[in-house]
Amino acid sequence: MEHLRYMLSTETTCDMDPDYYTQNGINTMGLTLLLDGKEYDCVGENTISIKEFYRILRSGALPKTSQVTVDKAYRSFETLFKAGYDVLHISFSSALSGTYQSCTIAAQELASRYPERKIRVIDSKCASMGQGLLLNRAVTLKAQGKSLQEVADQIEKEKLTFCHNFTVDDLFHLHRGGRVSKMTAILGSALGIKPLLHVDDEGRLINVGKTRGRKASLNWLVDKMAEQFVKEKNDVVYISHGDCYDDAKYVAELVKRRFGIHNIVIGDVGPVIGAHSGPGTVALFFVGKSRAI
Repeated sequence: MEHLRYMLSTETTCDMDPDYYTQNGINTMGLTLLLDGKEYDCVGENTISIKEFYRILRSGALPKTSQVTVDKAYRSFETLFKAGYDVLHISFSSALSGTYQSCTIAAQELASRYPERKIRVIDSKCASMGQGLLLNRAVTLKAQGKSLQEVADQIEKEKLTFCHNFTVDDLFHLHRGGRVSKMTAILGSALGIKPLLHVDDEGRLINVGKTRGRKASLNWLVDKMAEQFVKEKNDVVYISHGDCYDDAKYVAELVKRRFGIHNIVIGDVGPVIGAHSGPGTVALFFVGKSRAI
């Protein structure tokens, strides 16, 4: 059907398994990672494994990330246009990266050159597997026969109900990202303080509280989910982790017991997000009434 001749596109900041993109025919772009003197793309051959990334991170390396450039976005979109596809691109939160702006500029330039093609770029206001959960919603809608315009409009309407709640084990990575002061990081680490955070309606990482001890912070994720959760809108729940699978599994078991949900996908926090959140991050993603906490 001609109205389905479009490609879903995103960045690998979704933190989905690479096979997911392949199986669902999704175009992906990767941000750039600079780590321990080496530059990596987060898609294609020049990548770094999750285990190696966190090993280097734990050794004290200070990673940096770079947004998708206008040129990279332009080339990616143009390849799809030339193949006869329209494009619906779901982008990493504009509050966390300039990638959305790059993709928007590229789309505007291409629209004038290829007037017969359609392209729409959406600011997901999401990160990690929250962005992945939103992408999965788009995949579902497309599979139902929805047009590019219909899927885009529905995603825009629903995106602020996709909840992102997370905690981290190491305050020093948040300090490097400007989220907490150096003194807070030092004292908090000494006292076993764990920050409680979420992604707000602007797509920003917001510190909403703190607790003492790792297990208490993991329990908070599920307690907060109970306040926001809309059961009939959740056929799958996502959990991402920064090289701490057992903690993610603990949260998954709590979710199963409290909400009766068994379709839970656990994935890794990839290098771009992990460069800022650090090892020990655990995040819980689901559809709620709103993101408000």
